Amino acid sequence: MTAALETISLSKTFTLHGRGGLQLPVFAGIDLSVQPGECLALTGHSGSGKSSLLRCLYGNYGASSGDVRIRHQDAWVSLSSAAPREVYDVRRRTLGYVSQFLRVIPRVSTLDIVADPLRRLGVSVEEARAQAAQWLKRLNLHEHLWHLPPATFSGGEQQRVNIAHGMITAPPVLLLDEPTASLDADNRRVVVALIRAAREQGSAIVGIFHDDEVREAVATRCFDVEQYRTPF
Repeated sequence: MTAALETISLSKTFTLHGRGGLQLPVFAGIDLSVQPGECLALTGHSGSGKSSLLRCLYGNYGASSGDVRIRHQDAWVSLSSAAPREVYDVRRRTLGYVSQFLRVIPRVSTLDIVADPLRRLGVSVEEARAQAAQWLKRLNLHEHLWHLPPATFSGGEQQRVNIAHGMITAPPVLLLDEPTASLDADNRRVVVALIRAAREQGSAIVGIFHDDEVREAVATRCFDVEQYRTPF
């Protein structure tokens, strides 16, 4: 089976220009490959580079060396060298991301935030909102919140909006950064079921799961980022 996402000798070093160009190496020489239907859990101590690696996979952080490649529209795309317009298209059609933080335009309703990824794919307003409503119901977000902007929501409520927004299009590749960190036990179980369903439907998933029970429930294998950490 062809991989959906892979890295080739991926390395990341931060340069602190305000500190005279001080170099802060994070990791070096990472080779990983994720198949459709897999859930790869990134492991390692706090500060080992897990979140930095996830951001490199999404293209938010540029690679210092090496490559990140994703299978997009039956062809390989290098996220390390792709033009911004191509990266945008990859994110629109192929690559989903659930972060720990909700970043949205103020005053836009929760329903429209969740529906937006479908609208970007050409789905009608009515159908996109109907699907968004189903996701919000599934994630136990009360209907009286749907038409409000989520800026004042609790952390757990915002995280459920994040999850719905990131997963509604059933992306072939899905990146998850602690998706259950702010959730109570009941909603953690809902999210675990959604992740397992996405995996069973063929999504290739890479995630950070600090909750051991969640990791054991969703991951098919683990990848220890710690062993690629480079000394300062």
